[in-house]
Amino acid sequence: MATAFPAERTVILTGAASPRGIGRATAYHLAELGWNIGIIDIDGDAAARTAQEVAEQFGVRGLGVGADTSDREQAVAAVDTLEQGLPQIVALVNFAGVSSPVPYLEVTPEEWHRVLSINLDGVHWVTQRVVASLVESGVGRIVGISSVSAQRGGGTFSKTPYSASKAGVIGLMRSIAREVGPLGITANVISPGPIDTDIMGGTLTEERKQAMAADGVLPRIGTPRDIAAAVAYLISEDAGFVTGQTLNVDGGLYMH
Repeated sequence: MATAFPAERTVILTGAASPRGIGRATAYHLAELGWNIGIIDIDGDAAARTAQEVAEQFGVRGLGVGADTSDREQAVAAVDTLEQGLPQIVALVNFAGVSSPVPYLEVTPEEWHRVLSINLDGVHWVTQRVVASLVESGVGRIVGISSVSAQRGGGTFSKTPYSASKAGVIGLMRSIAREVGPLGITANVISPGPIDTDIMGGTLTEERKQAMAADGVLPRIGTPRDIAAAVAYLISEDAGFVTGQTLNVDGGLYMH
């Protein structure tokens, strides 16, 4: 028997303070649906400001904290703070990530470590801490954010360290799904295609958007709202029988 969601539920979003980012758009969308919002971002001031704006606009509770999620102690402390200041944590969405357009033969140890530590280690440390709380309540939703770049082997703005880290997110979430499924927790992945955000190397021109859209089967590239809607489903009470899956939100760019 599935455990019902509490009346007051909180979602934690990492990397959700960037002005034009997917995470920020998702925070607004989920708050509109009644979720209380906890934000962890490398920019603590922006995290606090975003959480406050969301809370005021939609009448939910919001709290934002600063942390480098690749550092285990900072990641754990951030979740501790959010848990103390918000209603029961039910969901976590791991948006925090960095791009890496460096050609393979030019990838330095520093670049490799920078990308893997944020895009994979950070997801692990935050997720491990949140799962510890979800296990106690017997209900929870974890979402990792991968990329079509991981599935197709690049071919996007970012290259090898990024693709490797985002492929790692898929393996991590599948393994978590298998381990914590019996405890009432689901773990899934969303794999975006090209989305109109600044992580693509700056604001996109119309020409660049059209060129990117030509790779898929739909006549446009994605928007942050496309991803936010997918997140809303995967963390919903109705998605309790969906786990270990990768939901491609990419305009048909990668079909399997």
